[in-house]
Amino acid sequence: MGRGDKKTAKGKRFKGSFGKSRPANAAGVKKKNAAAAAKKKSS
Repeated sequence: MGRGDKKTAKGKRFKGSFGKSRPANAAGVKKKNAAAAAKKKSS
């Protein structure tokens, strides 16, 4: 449970990989979902 554990966000940062615990584009995904929800709500 540390830098060597590739299933944790800290381990993924250390290794430089992405996945469930460390999404490659977390902010973009949230923004996209919010925009889609707003569009759906208005129509």
